[in-house]
Amino acid sequence: MASSPTKQWSGKSRGGKFGYQFFVYTIRLLGIRCAYCFLAFIAAYFIPFAPKATRAIWSYNRERRKLGVVASCKELYLHYYVFGQTLIDKMAMKAGLTKRYNYKFDNYERFLEILNSGEGVVMIGAHVGCWESGAGFFGTYGKRINIVMFDAEHQQIKEVLENNSSREDDFKIIAVNQDAIAAMLEMKVALNNGEYICFNGDRFVNRDHTMRVDILGGEALLPAGPFKIAAKCRVPVIFYYAMREKGRTYRFIFEEAQFEGRANVEQLVTQYAASLDRIVSKYPRQWFNFYDFWNIN
Repeated sequence: MASSPTKQWSGKSRGGKFGYQFFVYTIRLLGIRCAYCFLAFIAAYFIPFAPKATRAIWSYNRERRKLGVVASCKELYLHYYVFGQTLIDKMAMKAGLTKRYNYKFDNYERFLEILNSGEGVVMIGAHVGCWESGAGFFGTYGKRINIVMFDAEHQQIKEVLENNSSREDDFKIIAVNQDAIAAMLEMKVALNNGEYICFNGDRFVNRDHTMRVDILGGEALLPAGPFKIAAKCRVPVIFYYAMREKGRTYRFIFEEAQFEGRANVEQLVTQYAASLDRIVSKYPRQWFNFYDFWNIN
């Protein structure tokens, strides 16, 4: 039985057109620091006025992180604040302000070696940190990136971001919410051409195509599709994260999936879940799944 819409991801990102537009103008006229200052007040607004997300964050801090009541109250506010920071950073970078940030890379040489192999690559990320922060560094690789996503984000918000961007993204979008067969063909063609297919592996819309895993000490569901495609196509698989650190710094983390013999779905899902668990444990405030992720009933 499918879970109700209140217990799983709806396929849409949070936020509204006015909020995005407000911060776009604030960054443009007053700077990034002033945008953070306004955010300090706005983050508190979401605690009472985004009740479903607030319940999810509260449960995450109490049940997964095992925090007390006082600490969970503090973390609830900080969780919204850090999420807002990543959104501001994304808008600032799209506006051409990448030099205002610092960047670090883990396993970068091996990552480039895999990208240059010509085999095609599957990259699997998650809704943690801010993966878009790496767009300015993809360079010529960006033209070979194909991002698979549900095109359910509000069109007005996308228009705000696009209209206030100083650059066009090189990467291509493969939408999977309309014609799944056509999307699969696009992915296959891209991999055959030595290009890169990028998924987020932590959210699903149809629970009929999911797999059970253990993350942060609780059982959850992950979409089977990205892992089935990665195993079937027999190409290198990278787990990719872009995590925010102090000093307006982003750390890009690349972890190569390891196989014994032929890749299989179970191996990939297990490794991904363990990888995501490590990342979230290290950056607990950058878990941006604002729904009841561990409710699988």
